[in-house]
Amino acid sequence: MSTAPRRWRVAVVGATSLIGEAVIGELKARDFPCAGLHALDDQRHVGRRLSGEEPAEEGALEVSDVSGFDFSQVDLAFFCGRATLSERYAQAAAAHAWVIDNSAAFRRRRDVPLVAADVNAAILERAAGRGLVALPGSASVALATALAPLHALAALERVEVATYQAVSGSGRSAMDELAGETVAMLSGKEARGRAFGRQIAFNVIPQVDAIETDGTTLEERRLWEETRRLLDHPGLAVNATAVRVPVFFGHSLAVHASFERPLTAAQASEVLRRGSGVSVIEVGSAAEFPTPATLAMAPDRVYVGRVRADPTRERALNFWVVADNVRKCAAHNAVSVAQILVNSAR
Repeated sequence: MSTAPRRWRVAVVGATSLIGEAVIGELKARDFPCAGLHALDDQRHVGRRLSGEEPAEEGALEVSDVSGFDFSQVDLAFFCGRATLSERYAQAAAAHAWVIDNSAAFRRRRDVPLVAADVNAAILERAAGRGLVALPGSASVALATALAPLHALAALERVEVATYQAVSGSGRSAMDELAGETVAMLSGKEARGRAFGRQIAFNVIPQVDAIETDGTTLEERRLWEETRRLLDHPGLAVNATAVRVPVFFGHSLAVHASFERPLTAAQASEVLRRGSGVSVIEVGSAAEFPTPATLAMAPDRVYVGRVRADPTRERALNFWVVADNVRKCAAHNAVSVAQILVNSAR
């Protein structure tokens, strides 16, 4: 006699954030086996209906207060808001459920698995039924997803990367600021420059997150630490510069990679085409190369283009990477990790 598949009781903490709303959308799009879905956030968002949820719609989600929620009521909790929410509630939730955390709160803890579903899902094979899982930052997910097939073929030696990161990486208020500044400046007014400490419209800012005493930003440090962990290559040399650009969605990365073994551009393109979660855009195609305003809006792929040999070094390639930071690298990754946990529990 066949048994009905298990249905999971799910909570989304930080449900009103860009990533929280995207996770809920992804759960619905994939018809995730939910027995119930709780939208949670801090007190100031309580009672709010989520974007796209009409009051008359049956089962429309209304936000409840996370501070009073009993996490023993759920099997799976996505934390999608600020790191402070995760720091306050995630570990208590993990005593009862799987917690998939999209914030930076637990990424550096060695006792918490750091997972990009298209790169190192195998580390979830020993899933025990509950606990914390940390998700990398969006730029790290995009970079590691593109590098993983190349590393498997030719063994990475060094990576130089410059990231051009969309303002949505700093949340909805940063997107509102870019929109407002753009309108203001096109109307002959001054930009406010509040979200990033200076004007972002029609500008690029070579700083993402705080600058440390050695001149490195926290985002640049995350890029090299998380990429090494995802690829299980602790000795990998990663040199990163993270830049904020006036784009709403879609991180872009200029990557220069050196390998231990020879690798041609044609071989790289071929192995990337077979990579998990990757699409290669050929020079002769209609698209020619990926950009954040076009192909990055497809939510389930990391796009690679302009694959070419580095003319200054042997065994080295240059290429361009674009991915939707909110949907592909955060929400799609979170739900993919959840799906792996669901499958492992069968």
